[in-house]
Amino acid sequence: MCRILIFSGTTEGNQIAKAVCRLPAKVYVSVATEYGKVCAEEQSEAEIIAGRMDSEEIQEFLNLYKIDIVIDATHPFARVVTENIQKACENGKIKYIRCVRETENEAFENENCVWVENVDKAVSYLQETKGNILITTGGKELQKYTQLKDYQDRCYARVLSTKNSMTDAAKLGFEGRHLIAMQGPFSTEMNIALIHYTEAAYLVTKESGKAGGFDEKIEAAQKTGTKLVIIQRPIENGLSVEQTISYCMEKMYPFS
Repeated sequence: MCRILIFSGTTEGNQIAKAVCRLPAKVYVSVATEYGKVCAEEQSEAEIIAGRMDSEEIQEFLNLYKIDIVIDATHPFARVVTENIQKACENGKIKYIRCVRETENEAFENENCVWVENVDKAVSYLQETKGNILITTGGKELQKYTQLKDYQDRCYARVLSTKNSMTDAAKLGFEGRHLIAMQGPFSTEMNIALIHYTEAAYLVTKESGKAGGFDEKIEAAQKTGTKLVIIQRPIENGLSVEQTISYCMEKMYPFS
């Protein structure tokens, strides 16, 4: 029987796991957080492993469980994780598949939109602006926004409603009205409501694609006249969710 290890976020990896669990395969899903574990358990009958692993720990897992195929369906901005997975697969000579999130808004651009390479560049741009900022780029790089003058007055951070996310944000000085703990997906109407609630002149987002609620953020910003600061997605080559599932279907039956 083929053994598949899927590194998952909260979207594409779970879609793949749900499909390949119907095939003659032993499926493992690796997630970074307890919240990711809950999402994965709701979607498939795969064996879930929660907790971050470095490249050596990944390689140990691959060897211990005799993994045949590794599917990397982690978030498009989780570069370090992808590098660790690739390194472990290369060292172990194990088939590696990168599942990439589909993009539909690469050409989106207007005068009320600024594209930047990373969070550091977003902060540099915002240094020269005035007005409130709604940050929707997650908690991992929230510390960088503390470089902004009067950030505790200007910035509103939307983070996951987990204890760790809220605690980490509060330690950085995001408290009270300035800390919004919610779990998506978020509708256009919800984004509009938050823009009004925070009186945001700027909305910072990653180019996260349809699965990441990018469309709804664009629409909300357009309807409210809020300026978008968009962090560009790294350019990657890989397979779509459908292509990844098709590949697994083609490879499974020789192992049955």
